[in-house]
Amino acid sequence: MKKGFTLLEIIVVIVVLAIMATLAITQYTKMIEKSRGSEARLMLGAIRKNEMVARLQVGACSSTLADAGIGIDYPSACLSTHYFTYSIAAVSGNMFTAVATRCTISGKVPNYTAAGGTITLLTNFDNGADSWTTTAPY
Repeated sequence: MKKGFTLLEIIVVIVVLAIMATLAITQYTKMIEKSRGSEARLMLGAIRKNEMVARLQVGACSSTLADAGIGIDYPSACLSTHYFTYSIAAVSGNMFTAVATRCTISGKVPNYTAAGGTITLLTNFDNGADSWTTTAPY
């Protein structure tokens, strides 16, 4: 009797490996997209800090990134070094809203089915409350 694997055994092993690889790739892409979302949250937190400084110095929140003293580290257009663009969407008294919008150009298509995606930070300096909302799996 010859020792070895039958064709059926080899096919079963290949199918099991293919299923495992598919699951691993799916989880990997989700993890990568979540890390990109973490980067955006970190940048929005820094924008919040700069807004707080501007509010303390001037007495009001800034309405643009430039007014808040925020430069190229927080791009308002998609750059090769960033996966999000940042903007201050609204200012009202002691409240402001900063938005990170996912870039979808220059080979930066998100790894999920929804086009684009945003992370929004609403800060109320009167009571110190922050509210985060997302439109994608971040």
